Amino acid sequence: MEPVEDNATLNALKEKFGETMLECGRDKGDLLAVVDPQRIHDVIAWLRDEPRLDFKMLVDLFGVDYLPRKPRFEVVYHLHCLDRNERLRVKIRLDEKNCEAATISDLYPVANWLEREAWDMFGVVFTGHPNLKRLLMYEPFEGHPLRRDYPINKRQPLIGPKN
Repeated sequence: MEPVEDNATLNALKEKFGETMLECGRDKGDLLAVVDPQRIHDVIAWLRDEPRLDFKMLVDLFGVDYLPRKPRFEVVYHLHCLDRNERLRVKIRLDEKNCEAATISDLYPVANWLEREAWDMFGVVFTGHPNLKRLLMYEPFEGHPLRRDYPINKRQPLIGPKN
């Protein structure tokens, strides 16, 4: 990540959430901020509602497993400000034992499905989510298949037609 010294968005974030900001800079052309997972809802709400920033669009939200790194997981939020055509990636890092983050589905309705996918594939629990259930896998499926330690030959419960 390249440091960015004079960017209004990152400067505003540092000013508002100083101790919450673990890292910030630029990566692959996008602004990047790594924040404390305990404050993710506050940070995302402020980025959306602050008139100077105006990140009204959540483009994507997904999980990443960096096994064996500690903390193991990241949740990545891609935000976009249409007026300035500015992209911001916000990341939180979660360890395996406390793989929880606050939902942002109350801020961006599209996050409902995106958080369900991250839970289904990686096991990230989004506290406060209105309907956190499987999205891509069937209900009796055991485990989270995109975790790097998921056993590739694991047998799953069979499902069949309902009689």
